Formats: sequence, C-alpha cells, structure tokens
Amino acid sequence: MDPYEALGVKKTASAEEIKKAYRKIVKESHPDLNPGDTAGEERFKAAANAYDLLKDPEKRAQYDRGEIDAQGQDRPEAHFYRSYAGARDNPYRGGQQFDESEDLSDFFTDFMRQARGARGGAGHDHMHGFHADGADIRYRLEVPFMDAALGGSTRITLPDGSALGVQIPRGIEDGQTIRLRGKGGPAVGKGRPGDALITISVAPHKIFSREGDTVRVVLPITFDEAVLGAKVEVPTISGPVNLSIPKGASSGQVLRLRERGIAPRGRDKRGDQLVELKIVAPPAIDDELAGFMEGWRRKHAYDPRKGMKP
Repeated sequence: MDPYEALGVKKTASAEEIKKAYRKIVKESHPDLNPGDTAGEERFKAAANAYDLLKDPEKRAQYDRGEIDAQGQDRPEAHFYRSYAGARDNPYRGGQQFDESEDLSDFFTDFMRQARGARGGAGHDHMHGFHADGADIRYRLEVPFMDAALGGSTRITLPDGSALGVQIPRGIEDGQTIRLRGKGGPAVGKGRPGDALITISVAPHKIFSREGDTVRVVLPITFDEAVLGAKVEVPTISGPVNLSIPKGASSGQVLRLRERGIAPRGRDKRGDQLVELKIVAPPAIDDELAGFMEGWRRKHAYDPRKGMKP
C-alpha cells in the first residue's frame, strides 16, 4: 500500500502531520486494544510500515522519486540515490525533518502501560501474538576535527537523561552516520530494539581543512625562506614533520607530504597532506632592508603581472 494512503495523509504532509496520523492509528487499531479485529491489525501493520519509511527524510525522498517501493526496496529502474543525496531540490533536506533526539518511544511506553491497565494488567505475553521492532532514534553529534580524522570516543545524553558512549571511527566524514544496534526505541513483544543513528558533524579546525582523505594546510614562510629555500617544520594531524622549501618559492605554491592525510574508514593507507605556501612580509621594514630592496629592484626588476592585460 502507498505509505501516504496507509497513514491517511497527503503527499505534501509535514513530518509532524505524519507523526500525528501514525499516533492516531496506533490508538485506534492497536491489536492489544482490539483483540480479534483482523482489519484493524492489518491497518496498524500497514501504518507502522508506512511510518518507518516516511519518518526517514532520505527514504521518503527516494520513494517520492520512484527509486524505492513502499517496502523500501530498490526498483529495477531506479537511479543510485548517491547521485541525488546532495541535490539542492531534495525537499526533505533541512526543513521537513523529524526531531533527531525524539521518536515515539515515550509514546509507546505510555500507550502500552495504558493498554495493560485496560486489560486488567495483561503484559506483552498476552498481546495475541503481536510483535513489532522498536523505532530507530536519530541524533546529530558534532565532533572535533582531530577525533574525526584519528578516531576517538565521546558520550551523548539521551532524552531520558541517560548517557550513551559513542566510538568515533577513524576517518569518518561530515554527514556520515554511525549505527548503534539495539540502542534505539524499545520493542513490542518479541521484536528487536531499534537502533541509534548518529549523524556526524565535523567541527572546523583552525589550521587543517579536509578534502576527502586529503588534508590541506596554509604554511606562512618568510622572504628569505622563499628566496633562498629552507627546511621548516610543518604541522600534520599525526605530529610535526620537516619540509624542504625550494629556492624561489612563491605564495600559492603547493607542496605535497605523502601519506600524511587521513586513513578512510576500513582502510590503512592514508591520504596526502597538501601544504600551500604563503609568503609573509616582516612585521616592520627597517632602513637596511628597504635600501637593499631598492638597489635590487633597480638592477633586477621584473613584472610578475605580464600578460594579465585584457
């Protein structure tokens, strides 16, 4: 069944409207409150499947484009979703999203407590064979640049006040998701607990930037180092190393430090680090330097902007 039809909402429904529709169906058609109502149980199951698909902005966008069916399976003619993941016209990125730190766990807990009371204290063992997996819970977590590059660990606080330990895999990128199995919403009956899905946001670094597995850094150098060449210390994510500056180096020139970048998840070989040179003038120009440069310019003047005229 079309998931929108199963929930009784329009295709343009907001995330909150979808959630409200699902809660209403749970209250009206849950098998524990309506024993023997086969039609109601089928409606409940269809709504649960529909909500599981539509609560995920990416899956919802895939379904609306016809890339997956109502069960979340790829259609034979579908394009790969990665081609569209960053599309600017994806209507579910940014605005219409479910709250990352909230799902229906509390709702189901209260609902099942009421259901057991309505049936004289009957527990999950008397739910007429109905079982359902727990809901996945989504979170967003900002991690330091170095933890994302080298790996690390942190803790996040859950809505109920408890803490959950999270291992940050080495090389994880901004926007990637960590799945913690069984750390999501509680199951019903013999279902399995949901998962915690943690989307990573990598904080910017004051020195390093990242392009895939490549790390970039801008390295200031002096006039004399640029003219005469030098060996200088360069920071890398795994500690400082010495780099040879060639004679006659220019601002904007890029040097490469091989395998000083980031090792992607699941691989040992690291990317490279690119070092962009930036010539920095002295903080003060004294008479000696000014006189030397004036004399040098009279004998060796050159035009680095030659050829730039339109």
